[in-house]
Amino acid sequence: MSGLDTFILRPIGTALLALGLALVGLVAYLALPVAPLPRVDLPTIAVTASLAGADPVIMAASVASPLERRLGEIAGITEMTSTSSLGSTRIVIQFELSRSIESAARDVQAAINAAGPDLPPGLINPPTFRRLNPADAPVLILAMTSDTIPPGAMYDVADSVIAPRLSQVRGVAQVDVAGAEQPAIRVAVDPSAATAAGVSLEQIRAAITAANVTQPIGLIDGAEQSAVLGLNDRMQRAEEFAAIIVRRVGGAMVRLDSVAIVEDGPRDRRQYGTYNGRPAITMTVYKQADANVLEVVDDIRARLPDLQRWIPAGINITIMRDRSQTIRASVAEVQHALLISVALVVMVVAIFLRRASAIFATSVTVPLSLLGTLAAMWLCGFSLNNLSLMALTISVGFVVDDAIVMIENMTGLIERGMKPLDAAREGIRQIGFTVVSISLSLIAVFIPLLFMGGIVGRMFWEFAATLSIAVAISAVVSLTVTPTLAAHLGRAKPAAPGRFGRGFERTMDWMIARYIASLIVVLRWRRTALVLTIGTIGGTVWLYTVVPKAFFPEQDGGLIFSVAQAQPDTSFQQMITYQQRVVEVIRADPAVENIAAQVGSGGFFGSGGTVRMQISLKPASQRPGVSGADVVNRLRRPLAAITG
Repeated sequence: MSGLDTFILRPIGTALLALGLALVGLVAYLALPVAPLPRVDLPTIAVTASLAGADPVIMAASVASPLERRLGEIAGITEMTSTSSLGSTRIVIQFELSRSIESAARDVQAAINAAGPDLPPGLINPPTFRRLNPADAPVLILAMTSDTIPPGAMYDVADSVIAPRLSQVRGVAQVDVAGAEQPAIRVAVDPSAATAAGVSLEQIRAAITAANVTQPIGLIDGAEQSAVLGLNDRMQRAEEFAAIIVRRVGGAMVRLDSVAIVEDGPRDRRQYGTYNGRPAITMTVYKQADANVLEVVDDIRARLPDLQRWIPAGINITIMRDRSQTIRASVAEVQHALLISVALVVMVVAIFLRRASAIFATSVTVPLSLLGTLAAMWLCGFSLNNLSLMALTISVGFVVDDAIVMIENMTGLIERGMKPLDAAREGIRQIGFTVVSISLSLIAVFIPLLFMGGIVGRMFWEFAATLSIAVAISAVVSLTVTPTLAAHLGRAKPAAPGRFGRGFERTMDWMIARYIASLIVVLRWRRTALVLTIGTIGGTVWLYTVVPKAFFPEQDGGLIFSVAQAQPDTSFQQMITYQQRVVEVIRADPAVENIAAQVGSGGFFGSGGTVRMQISLKPASQRPGVSGADVVNRLRRPLAAITG
């Protein structure tokens, strides 16, 4: 430990190093992403395919089965679930935690390509896949409503204007749009009229395709100029489609509107969404894994006024739920606890040591160790979350131990007549190995967490690593900065204790005397003490068995995701009726602030017989004593009365 004398003999250099570490820590604190929990990527991929008009049985047999056969050949799959509904199939594949999501995505794409020849030719688009994180929650939910514009037109604005611009925000991973579909021209063929006119459905399809063409024709080359010939015969209105000739018999012509009803409408009529009972389009924003939730939400909020200028008048964009509010409150609460713990540690040191140099050294050591830990967290790719902040809070007690051991040893040497500089150098030689051994023993405690596997291990790895880093940095600071401060700021002769010091010493002597007296009683009744000890152990075991257990404590985030499932053969119109009744019951609850509901096969997880709801609760101050679980429990009975 003799090499550490250099830090004591070069106080300016040591101070500059400490200042540099503190500045890096401050920069890291501003750059660290903020999240409720550590990043845990679960390698999960969802595959979806659509076949218009196919019932669930056909979707399962002709679409889901070929995909499942090819996807099941991929190595490392732990679970694969398939759900087929009217015109849609979804397959969710979960891989081993050790499997890279990038390589899994490549294998999934290869399996989809291999299943292509076995799939029916009527698929609108090839099957698509998307990476999922089941633990990922949306950071922002927006709702678009209007009194003058139909849902289809609002969906077109959301899908072509709002969602692309929100996706450009730094940190945004995906924007899901639900509640309606793109505008389209709908052709409803009358079978009787078509039969009477001698027109088949294939003839109608071919006529529409031939009359609605956009393609190049050729090129004209001249001596001095050339021109490209093109054909743009795209139809935009229902009247233009209605005039299409589907059959010619001599001089007679059969128009499309004579055998079918042609009208403007959505591409898929089996989709419907509401916001507080009004027709609406909902946009759910998800962040990237390494993005800062607060920065993402702030950037989106800053862009909303500008986006309002790009959309037609009469459309209102409302923020239904801002997840950053609960994250800000949770992180702020932990930060307050961290500041209080630092203040309490410094206060305890001040009460017991009552020396300005010792108090100042401790006041510098603890924040400097924490700032150094933040810098290391930044380099390791960690985030500021409830677990990492809890680790920093716990580490305050560990961080100050090394500094107190060093200061106490130096104080004893000074009281024996050594000068502060000599006492610091001698203290490092005497206590340096002890400080290192204490730190290593503390780090060894977290080795099981550092090497734990599974989801729990991934979740708590950041917690254990943060604590280990804090302990290691505190050992370095205690062996360099702490003795330097104490050596150059300490007094050769400690000042005589004042009135507070004398009163505190008398109080401590009285407490020690009482402790010795109680210890004598315990030693006199050793058998009774042993019985009480065994009883305490037994009571602890019993309490462990009866105390409720969970992976994480329940946290009221003010947002409830709910699903209402009806019978598979329920019509879409009846599903809309069920949705309205469910929304009315939920909105009647006094703790509910907003509710968005969607029904239909749209969206990545849509289903014709399912109502998907996002329920936003009022702030906790407006519903005192009522948690999200309480709201769910009291809604069960009235919702159970709605049968479908």
